[in-house]
Amino acid sequence: QVQLVESGGGLVQAGGSLRLSCAVSERTFSSYTMGWFRQAPGKEREFVAAISRFRSNRYYADSVKGRFTISRDNAKNTVYLQMNSLKPEDTAVYYCAANSGVHGTPYDYWGQGTQVTVAS
Repeated sequence: QVQLVESGGGLVQAGGSLRLSCAVSERTFSSYTMGWFRQAPGKEREFVAAISRFRSNRYYADSVKGRFTISRDNAKNTVYLQMNSLKPEDTAVYYCAANSGVHGTPYDYWGQGTQVTVAS
């Protein structure tokens, strides 16, 4: 069973930055496409960013493009989400997910989530 553990969430003022981390208990981590999703209160979960296996191609939702950066460290089995210029509308629970296939196909494993709150 692949386990994902997110960390780095918290409370930040608008315009501030946070870096989320997701540690993955899988020795073949590099073979997984990794993604970040978020769910705000009363809303459906939405895609935020993804980074492909092998070539590390990156994909972003339009709402975060230019502000968020996804990266991965295969030696540490960890994926990161650097979030800059945060807005109140970025407030949500952020989830890390692992996909044994390519970007655009369903994710197989999910973390428990970490809360990000952006105060105006």
